[in-house]
Amino acid sequence: MDEVKRVLIIDDDKHISELLRLYFEKDGFEVTSGYSGDAAMPLVRAVAPDVIILDLMLPGMSGFDVMRELRRESDVPVLMLTARSDTLDKVVGLELGADDYILKPFEPKELIARVKAVLRRSRSSLPGNKEESGAKNDIVSYPGLVVDRIRYTVRIGEEEIDMPPKELELLFFLAARPNRVFTRDQILENIWGMDYYGEQRTVDVHIKRVREKLDVIEHPLWQIKTVWSVGYKFEVKDDGRL
Repeated sequence: MDEVKRVLIIDDDKHISELLRLYFEKDGFEVTSGYSGDAAMPLVRAVAPDVIILDLMLPGMSGFDVMRELRRESDVPVLMLTARSDTLDKVVGLELGADDYILKPFEPKELIARVKAVLRRSRSSLPGNKEESGAKNDIVSYPGLVVDRIRYTVRIGEEEIDMPPKELELLFFLAARPNRVFTRDQILENIWGMDYYGEQRTVDVHIKRVREKLDVIEHPLWQIKTVWSVGYKFEVKDDGRL
């Protein structure tokens, strides 16, 4: 029997929160609601949700501030709600670690479908869902970089760094296929899955975040390179592979 999934809804519009509660409970979810940014983190710690629906425009802490604090503690999937179609809002939210977003007004059934897709992607990214056999195929190494998809760790230089599952999967996907160019659509399909509702900008945002973490050391033998008008590749010089 499938485990009941817990969803935390943070939205100051009580009408929307109650409507979503009805739809989620009908679909078998356990629902907790909060109505301000200040209520978000205490509820996250108390409920340990499997997924969070987070409005950006909140009294108290903004949704952006909640995301910043949340990502210091947890990689729980987050789907943002925003009443504005401003691309900057979407980009900032994704840069802060949101997994998807949806514009208000929305169809509750579409939101639930997106939540299920986020949960599937999150579940498939867990270390325990990777086969333990053939461990060599789940580790890529370059000078100053080791990406381990079994233990879900990334070592840069002498330090092990924190990297959320999607960033690690993206880095591993490219690094395991050196010098091969992938389009944004190919990356979305392989990392986020066919059921991802978002846009290609998601790839750019995650690439930027991965690069910032890699750039804590000099790495002249390898780099994530932008291939203009096409996509990205993990470029490796002839002597850069261990």
